[in-house]
Amino acid sequence: MNLPPKGFNDHPYEYHQELILEIENITNLGYGIARDNEWVIQIAFVLPGEKVRAKIFRNHKNYSEADCIEVLSPSLDRVEPNCSLFGICGGCQYQSVQYKTQLEWKRNQVNDSFSRIGELDVNVKAVISSPKEYGYRSKLTPHYEKARSDNPRKIGFLRYGSRKVIIDVPHCPIATENINQALPSARKDLHDTLNKKKGGTLLLRDTLEGVITNPKEVVSERVGDLIFQFKAGEFFQNNPFILPKLVDYVIQQAKIDDADLLVDAYCGGGLFSLSAAKHFKKVLGIEISREGFEWARANASINRIENAEFFLGDATSIFADLDNNVKCSLVIDPPRRGCDEDFLKQAITFQPHKIIYVSCDPATQARDAKILVDGGYKITDVQPFDLFPQTRHVENIVTFIR
Repeated sequence: MNLPPKGFNDHPYEYHQELILEIENITNLGYGIARDNEWVIQIAFVLPGEKVRAKIFRNHKNYSEADCIEVLSPSLDRVEPNCSLFGICGGCQYQSVQYKTQLEWKRNQVNDSFSRIGELDVNVKAVISSPKEYGYRSKLTPHYEKARSDNPRKIGFLRYGSRKVIIDVPHCPIATENINQALPSARKDLHDTLNKKKGGTLLLRDTLEGVITNPKEVVSERVGDLIFQFKAGEFFQNNPFILPKLVDYVIQQAKIDDADLLVDAYCGGGLFSLSAAKHFKKVLGIEISREGFEWARANASINRIENAEFFLGDATSIFADLDNNVKCSLVIDPPRRGCDEDFLKQAITFQPHKIIYVSCDPATQARDAKILVDGGYKITDVQPFDLFPQTRHVENIVTFIR
């Protein structure tokens, strides 16, 4: 008999009480929603329309959480997962869902965020699919446990629903073939190094130089006709198979007839500004991270781009010395938390002709979009991209014009 965890709230259900439930819809976090006498129950790894047997493991003030222990009536959209650890490993949420349905869910996720959070009625285009549904991820960061002489340490990812428990993952289907070929050697090296007593995180990044495990090593990625260098442990988009298409879309949206200037806020290593440089008289980028700023300048030199200039500082300072009479496009690619309101207000005052907003979080993007729309901008395009198949994550690009 499984005893409830300490502090378990037994209202309205007992610990591990079983229920037969019908799944009504899916949340933006990928959880199925069912109701029992109007009480909401959240269940992972299920699809709308399915009848399931579920086991309660947590009660909250307004809803409960349950594990699916049996699918009684499977959806026609259900497929066999590619990974034997799906449902145990917390890395993927959608492997049991056919790919076209994943794309529909992600489109709905964007639409819901803009409607509910941004209070905006927008036409969300069909999600642009990844050329590869599996084997696309060029960076993997498995965690590992503290070394123990009596038991091999686990090297992998957090168990679904846990912030501490690591499950052993000897092979990851969403990682590139090169990473999976390098993974056994990296795992063996770690198993053999018992003097590393603390737990930590491995790095495997698939680059032009091969699979690199040293986060401080300089690596290269090709995007379109350009080469970008950065340190292996630094941020760079992890799906190289769809990235050129995403970058080209941003450029096409940003282009203006007789364009003078493109401003790239949160520019990182210069991905968007340098890729767009040939379409503008001048491109300017600003980056708060010194490493990102230095890589942006280095990448301009590597690619012999002479009409690019980069500044080190907060994005809010980019507009201070700019002439707002120039014909300008602004590209925004902020962290997951979105933009500071002060930055958005300065952007509205500066009045770029176009704003292209790239985001990995449609919720914070929708919040920011409302500020831009209230400031006089109009949304012309909402285009999601699927950079991370088999997961709930979606990249979204919104185009604004004055």
